[in-house]
Amino acid sequence: MQQSSIPDKKAPSTVAVIVAFVTIYLVWGSTYFFIQQAIDDFPPFLMGAIRFITAALIMLIWSVAKGEKMWDWRLIRVALITGCLLLFVGNGAVIWAEKTIPSSLVAIFISSAPIWFVLLDKPKWKDNLSNKKIILGLAVGFIGVLLLFSRQVRELLSGETSAEIAGFGILIIGSMSWAGGSLYSKYKAQGSAVANTTWQMIAGGFVFLLVSGASGEWTHFHPSNVTTSGWLCMLYLIFFGSIAAYSAYVWLLSVRPATQVSTYAYVNPVVAVLLGVLFANESLNFMQIVGLVVILVSVLIINQSKK
Repeated sequence: MQQSSIPDKKAPSTVAVIVAFVTIYLVWGSTYFFIQQAIDDFPPFLMGAIRFITAALIMLIWSVAKGEKMWDWRLIRVALITGCLLLFVGNGAVIWAEKTIPSSLVAIFISSAPIWFVLLDKPKWKDNLSNKKIILGLAVGFIGVLLLFSRQVRELLSGETSAEIAGFGILIIGSMSWAGGSLYSKYKAQGSAVANTTWQMIAGGFVFLLVSGASGEWTHFHPSNVTTSGWLCMLYLIFFGSIAAYSAYVWLLSVRPATQVSTYAYVNPVVAVLLGVLFANESLNFMQIVGLVVILVSVLIINQSKK
């Protein structure tokens, strides 16, 4: 893959980078919970369709009003491919798996994403695979996630159902697709991050819609049956999970190393656990505290390598 020219060559401000990282760390860490709540009221593929198509339409209106260059076929073609890989396959795997697997276990498998970033980022193989800090940081981060969810890992190894096994297989495919789509966007994307985000969500949303229709979800869904909680979860996923966090993620891929951006996959489970402690009266044991510290250390190691 050859890196495409990016129109805006100005170095991004440190504040903008920090805000974008905080957004994907905190917001995406909370979406595991909101996705699992939303699929109690929405069929999984239809939920993805409503979420991404609505977010895309809002961003399209805003982009046109701002005068963004939206109708370049080179931009659209790359974004459509990326949207299918990231949103339908990558995010769709999370939605589908959370039907049978607790969100905490889903977070464990998604935390393997940084490893796929390193293995699939061929143009950076020489830099990444020879950088001891990156390799150490990735290994430490994954160990930290396992410590954070040590109890769930023991339960997983003690006897899982066939449905859970299928879910784990889907999650591995989803993690690979997410990493591959992210790298494709980083090296091939044309135009602005806003335009790319909009077309990616249009592509992912419409594939979700087609699959939802083909699977018969429409015939069993009645909006009147959705609870207030379900609609509020959907609104959170649209405005925070998609418009705010996903836009920040696409922009970060264009201005920061992919291995550094991928640290969100280690931090998100931390946020999920802390939210459970603060708002759901969950307890935090000693092993989880150790896991939190280890994950923080891994992120610092990876960021230090790209300082």
